[in-house]
Amino acid sequence: MIPFRGALTALSALLAGSCLATPAFASAVSPRSYELTTVFGLPITNSMVTTWVISLLLIIVVKVVGGRPTLVPSRGQAVLEGIVEGMRGLLEPIVGKHTIGPVFPFLVGLFTFILIINWSGLLPGVGAFGFYDDQGTLRYWFRPGNTDLNTTLAMALISLVAWLYFCVRYAGWGVLFFDIFGNKADKRETPAIIYYLLIPIFLMVGLIEMISIAFRPVSLSLRLYGNMFGGENLLVSMTNFFAWVMPIPFYLFETLVGLIQASIFTMLVAIYIGLVCNHEGGEGDHAH
Repeated sequence: MIPFRGALTALSALLAGSCLATPAFASAVSPRSYELTTVFGLPITNSMVTTWVISLLLIIVVKVVGGRPTLVPSRGQAVLEGIVEGMRGLLEPIVGKHTIGPVFPFLVGLFTFILIINWSGLLPGVGAFGFYDDQGTLRYWFRPGNTDLNTTLAMALISLVAWLYFCVRYAGWGVLFFDIFGNKADKRETPAIIYYLLIPIFLMVGLIEMISIAFRPVSLSLRLYGNMFGGENLLVSMTNFFAWVMPIPFYLFETLVGLIQASIFTMLVAIYIGLVCNHEGGEGDHAH
């Protein structure tokens, strides 16, 4: 059954009157997550709580479904292995055969985490139950983590650090430097004077590439945040007008958007790694 905020509105009214509510009555969703409490002076927001709960449930589900791996896989283990092998086959040509082993766990974990967090906004109770503060502002307890820019920016920064680690660990500083600043012209086929004139040009291109690398966390985080926050506003707006039937296509649409955005984020990180680490099978193989 697809959860609707309108249904949760009616349920909340029956359960506790004015102490439980839904953001469907609001004209728009706040771009800032609500601070529920503080621990040692650090704010705990509703998006943080949702992320922690989803992470814990994800760990439990994987342990229960997968269990202890066996030579004759159970049904749950077979399903997980099929999904994992499919994703590995998709990512291997991007990051390269010699790096897919160490890189794949990070990429599949990143994809799964983002996907579940994206879909968490469609679960019953997320963005529905909460309380009003002294100013009359609704502060609901659960909110999709990726509708908070702090969450998406943190994942983007972690991805950048992981990119640097994998590139240095499995390609080396020399390959990384060459990919950014190196002269890509073939010295054997390029006249000497032209080859050496290209060196300062590629150095300037490398400086532009460094700026591009520095902005990767910005583009990754804003793309994911913008789509998820926009989807949250769309669902709230639609349930303001039609609480029961009309929102169905929009919930299905947001399900697809969540999958696409998780795929885009993961594929971009894989491409960034593959651009440096995947130099197999050609004369310019400088990754070994």
